Amino acid sequence: MKTADLVATVCGVGYIRPAPGTWGSLVALPLAWGLHMLGGPWLLVIALIVAFFEGLWATTQVTRWQDDHDPSFVVVDELVGQWIALLPVSFGAAYAGISINALWPGWIAAFVLFRLFDIVKIGPVGWADRLNTPLGVMLDDVIAGALAAIGVILLAALSHGVMMG
Repeated sequence: MKTADLVATVCGVGYIRPAPGTWGSLVALPLAWGLHMLGGPWLLVIALIVAFFEGLWATTQVTRWQDDHDPSFVVVDELVGQWIALLPVSFGAAYAGISINALWPGWIAAFVLFRLFDIVKIGPVGWADRLNTPLGVMLDDVIAGALAAIGVILLAALSHGVMMG
């Protein structure tokens, strides 16, 4: 397997059926946990920036001369989007000085919200997807991840507000 294929499929995860995008999001979870444990939220930020640009390169390589601009086996975009959705959990744990494992509801919310926004493709997510380019492949998941991160923050605020009130 070529390097571009390894990156685009996240070491072959994109070939798992059914729902390769969901598998790509699932594999992002333990990787994000490991990055957080090794270097906190800033290592996760650095890793997602690197993964974005490597993913853009890999997606460009594997979709060159193909009719399908976003084949289902390309899941590096899900990895990046899922990591963005998890940023509030990582930063929240670091800020509070607690284990990231204690914020397990945030993990669930980040996963569910990211998958929802990625599948439904509302508003700017759909716009990016319709670009029909490797950048669009990556951007729709970046935007879905950002929307999911906002949702995680809002749910955390609601949860903590309700618990304190």
